[in-house]
Amino acid sequence: MRLKDLSIIVTGSGRGIGRSIVLCCIDEGARVVINDINPSSIEEVRTSLQSKGGKVVVFVGDVSKRSEAQGLIEAAIRGFGRIDVLVNNAGISKTVPFLDITEEDWDEVIRINLKGVFNCAQFAARHMVQQGGGRIINISSRAYLGIEQMAHYAASKAGILGLTRCMAMELGQYNITVNSVAPGMIDTELTRSSISDAFMQDRIQKAPLHRIGSPKDIANAVVFLASSEASYITGEVLHVTGGFY
Repeated sequence: MRLKDLSIIVTGSGRGIGRSIVLCCIDEGARVVINDINPSSIEEVRTSLQSKGGKVVVFVGDVSKRSEAQGLIEAAIRGFGRIDVLVNNAGISKTVPFLDITEEDWDEVIRINLKGVFNCAQFAARHMVQQGGGRIINISSRAYLGIEQMAHYAASKAGILGLTRCMAMELGQYNITVNSVAPGMIDTELTRSSISDAFMQDRIQKAPLHRIGSPKDIANAVVFLASSEASYITGEVLHVTGGFY
């Protein structure tokens, strides 16, 4: 029960890594605010969480839009009175050769993956300053180091790391820690829709642990950073890649 009674927001929690994060947070005693743009996905997650006896607030919305990101933060305050942890997980991925990336492709990925993080973090941090502290955890990706046919995605994830470090420097005085988790290859719907089975098998064979990660591997890292055990960690990026990179 490392997160007992903490109020935690997880964006993009309708499936994959986000869903696993909220399940782990509930198991650790947290109260959670779940968010997704897909109402049916988020309803399924709500049902799963409440079957565990979890306290849940639901907010359907697109966090890349300022008004909807603000609405998410306000829903958390109305529901639980405070925000102890914000997990910025919402994101998309597209595989497109660099020479073929359109302006629309670029803008969409940057808007959702990077602007969405900025939107939620800024609104949440303003409340955290007033309440005397909090935690912000941004989900980046190993892709920030570079990956073929995903230049826009890699750029958005690199941007998250720069934003994380700047926020950590500025918000530390308010007892707010800001860290990032950079997953490697994780077995999610998003991953399987972006890469071929042959590429995945090649990575599994080359990885020191001879497997790809599970969403729970990332959720466990998030729980640690959200807990009191990580109170003196800020501005860091935790790579969860199975040693491959």
